[in-house]
Amino acid sequence: MVNAFDVNPHQLIRAAAGKLPGAGLAAPPAWVGNVKSGPHAERLPQDDQFWYVRCASILYQAYGHSPVGVSSMRTHYGGRQNNGVAREHFRRSGGNMIRKGMQALEKAGLLTKKKVGRYISPKGQAFLDSVAKEIGSAKKKEVA
Repeated sequence: MVNAFDVNPHQLIRAAAGKLPGAGLAAPPAWVGNVKSGPHAERLPQDDQFWYVRCASILYQAYGHSPVGVSSMRTHYGGRQNNGVAREHFRRSGGNMIRKGMQALEKAGLLTKKKVGRYISPKGQAFLDSVAKEIGSAKKKEVA
């Protein structure tokens, strides 16, 4: 049995991002392509699939580190802010994009909200495991 921890996380998140629209995830909000991901980012996201990659990444984080919340995800996606000649400092990512992503994943039935944080649902766990199984079987065919 192959699960999400048995494959490369980068490949898993990219593959899951491609399958999220078919899994019932709503289209990204209109403003997603027009905002930075946080104060540490210098540019807008260049990837057309950024929304789906971020949602897949949130789902993967919930798979391994439940419960997850907006605050912990802001820290996870944060980075060093360039302050010119002054020292760099860590800045947390923006929370609205993470919050809307979690809400969209909840609406699709992939995350569940409990009293403390959000957890991956059985449907979300099965979704990531099926994507991991596809990656694992493709890797086996490649080796053989």
